[in-house]
Amino acid sequence: MTAPMDRERRRFMARALALTAGGAAGLAAVTLGPGLVLVQAAQGRAPGQPASAKVRWGLLIDTNKPAVIWDACVDACRDENGWQGKGNAATDPQWIRRVDLKDKRTGATHSLPMMCQHCESPPCVDVCPTGASFRRADGIVLVDRHICIGCRYCMLACPYAARSFVHEDVTGQKPYMPRGKGTVESCTLCVHRIDAGGIPACVETANRMDPEAILFGDLNDPDSDISRALSRHVVSRIRDDLRLGPGVMYRGL
Repeated sequence: MTAPMDRERRRFMARALALTAGGAAGLAAVTLGPGLVLVQAAQGRAPGQPASAKVRWGLLIDTNKPAVIWDACVDACRDENGWQGKGNAATDPQWIRRVDLKDKRTGATHSLPMMCQHCESPPCVDVCPTGASFRRADGIVLVDRHICIGCRYCMLACPYAARSFVHEDVTGQKPYMPRGKGTVESCTLCVHRIDAGGIPACVETANRMDPEAILFGDLNDPDSDISRALSRHVVSRIRDDLRLGPGVMYRGL
């Protein structure tokens, strides 16, 4: 016999998929159950203007900076997007996390922030059976939680362990960042801020502590700060051998 929660989830998915197929993108909200509503998911459109392939958003992170900056970035992301962790690495949200590296020979340590790398050829998009994982024209990789069925194929495909599954009921949701139990989520580059002409919360916080900690900007614009920095410094892309074209780059690795 199908459990009540399973039946409710199936009814929701049937409604969501039917609406997607029917082109009902203007729906304001979908009810998952008592007290849990997902507002209309962003489809890569700023008010009155679509995302453009003329722009490619990216980050350049200087890993030579103190680890305390990356801890502040995690706090900023959590506060901005309304997720919480309980100290369980297996189930906590992985929007952004601090990764510590250690040289086995010298004992020297190094830290960096890890988040979705917003790849040019994202494997999470390739394996998604519903199209819930998608890449905007401007390079931002997102999850449409209306049609995510929680299969977690994208989590297996991501070489950066940048995605996480929502195991529990969510509270304190932000109106611009809907979350839902039974769906997958990851860093959005604070797309709501970008579409309003702002910068990601982690960048804003890091730059208060050190203006050169994280550079954010248009990789397609040769005159942007990030492009100019890339022309001066040797940088690394994590798992560049996979040829995924990450939009996040690191100095000092």
